[in-house]
Amino acid sequence: MRHVMGTTERRRRRLASARSLYRIGLRTAFLVLTLGGIGGAVQLSRSAVGQSMLQRAADKMVLESGLLGLTVSDIRVEGRETTDRETILAALAVGPSTPILAVSPTRAKDRLEALPWVRAAVIERRLPGTICVRLVERKPLALWQHGSKIELIDYAGDVIPVVRLDRFAKLPMVVGEGAARHAAELLKILASEPELAARVTAAIRVGDRRWNLRIENAIDVLLPADGAANAWSQLARLERSSAILKRDLQTIDLRLPDRLVLRVSPATPKEAPVSKKGRPSAKST
Repeated sequence: MRHVMGTTERRRRRLASARSLYRIGLRTAFLVLTLGGIGGAVQLSRSAVGQSMLQRAADKMVLESGLLGLTVSDIRVEGRETTDRETILAALAVGPSTPILAVSPTRAKDRLEALPWVRAAVIERRLPGTICVRLVERKPLALWQHGSKIELIDYAGDVIPVVRLDRFAKLPMVVGEGAARHAAELLKILASEPELAARVTAAIRVGDRRWNLRIENAIDVLLPADGAANAWSQLARLERSSAILKRDLQTIDLRLPDRLVLRVSPATPKEAPVSKKGRPSAKST
C-alpha cells in the first residue's frame, strides 16, 4: 500500500508540474500574440522589460521540466584519452539533478574546447536525461625548443599548454623558429627509416628552409631544402652498407644532389668529398 501511495503521489506531482508548464507556455504564447505575433515577440525582446519577462518565463519552464523528471541522469563521453573525466564534468558544470534543458550545448562546447587537450567538442542533449559528449583530442608530436622555451606541440604544430613535460621526454625534439609548423612533415620522412630515426636526438630548423639532424648527440646531418626524403634514404643505405655514422665524423652534408661531404672531428680537421655511392670523388684541379 505504501508503494502504491508513493507512486500515486509522484504521478500527481508530475501531472501538476505538467499543467504548470502548460500554463506557462500558454501565458508566454498569449503575451506574444497580444503584442502582435512574431513582430510582437521581436519588439518584446528588444526592450529590457520584455527580455526580463521572456527570461523569467524560460527559466520557470526549465525549472518545471526538471520537476517533471527531465534531469541529467547520464553523461556519455567518446574520444577521451588524455583529459580526465573530472575535468570534463567540471567544464560541463552539470550535476545529477540539473535540468537537462538548462544545459547549453554551445556554452559547454566553448568550455570544453578551452581545455588544453581538446581540439574539438560536440555536445548533444538526448531526452529525457542523457548528455552525449564527443571529443577530438590533440595528439602530442614533439617537444619544441625555441629561444629559452621548451613546449609540447601537436601534429598541427600548435602548442599544447601543459605545465609538466617530464612524461614526454621520449618525444623527438625540434629546434628553432618555424620548426613546429614543419615538424609533422619531417617526422613522417624520418619514420620511413625507423631504426635510423631512433638515433636522432634533435632536429634543428635552419632559416625556416631545411633541417639539420643531430645523430646520437654527436654527428650533424645537413639535409637539403628540397629532396630531404631522398637524402634521408641515402643516409640509411650508407649506414647499412658501410656504418658511416660510426666513423669519427662531425658533419655529414647531404645538400648536394650527387655527392656528400664528410667533415671529420676537430682532432683530424679534413673534409672529404664522397660520391653518393659511397666512394671518394676525385678532386677537381
